[in-house]
Amino acid sequence: HVQLVESGGGSVQAGGSLKLSCTATTNKYCLAWFRQAPGKERERVARIDPDAGTRYYEDSVKGRFTISQDDAKRTLYLQMNSLKPEDTATYYCAADTRRIRDHTNCLTTEFNTWGQGTQVTVS
Repeated sequence: HVQLVESGGGSVQAGGSLKLSCTATTNKYCLAWFRQAPGKERERVARIDPDAGTRYYEDSVKGRFTISQDDAKRTLYLQMNSLKPEDTATYYCAADTRRIRDHTNCLTTEFNTWGQGTQVTVS
């Protein structure tokens, strides 16, 4: 079991920046960022495998977003720069509790546990 708490959302003008945080109760699972805009399906934003040092980004955010993870703080981050109106969405932290992170490629897993989300609005 893991609990996920997102924070850092807000309202910014186009071109601005935000940094999202996701604090987890355990580091033993893969974590990733998703988002869901009104009327749309939830989509992947970024994934990270801290053990392999690998990262994945959706094409729409490449060069603008950076995912990172601090195991000591049990926190996942998403630095978002050059924000666009199309980035407006509820951003969710997700975990795969079906597999142990140390034995998993976190860039290929499916996620089954979600935080409550944090709202990002870009105008």
